[in-house]
Amino acid sequence: MQPLRDGVVDLETGVIEALTASELRVQVLFRDRYVGVVRSQHPLSQEAITTASYAAGKHIFVSRAGLDEGPIDEALRSLGLKRKIVIIVSGFLTALGLVRGSDLIASVPERHTANLRQGMFSFPLPVSTAQFTVSFLWHPRLGADPSHRWLRKRVIGICAKPT
Repeated sequence: MQPLRDGVVDLETGVIEALTASELRVQVLFRDRYVGVVRSQHPLSQEAITTASYAAGKHIFVSRAGLDEGPIDEALRSLGLKRKIVIIVSGFLTALGLVRGSDLIASVPERHTANLRQGMFSFPLPVSTAQFTVSFLWHPRLGADPSHRWLRKRVIGICAKPT
């Protein structure tokens, strides 16, 4: 949120339900859910994926806040399982880049990363997690700026298209 406040970033997308940034403006874009993704020749791409085989792999965890667990870990824990997180990164693009060239597993938002996952093997998670809302934020100082209004309108239009 600080880059928006400082004017370093004009528009930021993400899941903001748990954040408190009352001075920022928020626009909901779409609902999403997590999917698993591995490189196209990963062993998981060659077999039926079970909760146990998913949990047994080496995972990348995406956290901008420095967390080391999330809703997937809670769902696995309720089944008596734990996944091995071997690296934590701050963004989905980084996670997908690492997955593309390794045997690591990433769990990423399905719609938010659709184009980035092309050529990779994606699969429904073998555990149930709640959907979440992807929104974008901007600082109020840009609210009336014509260029920024134009950009926000385009982003909303793109996100309104069905996938």
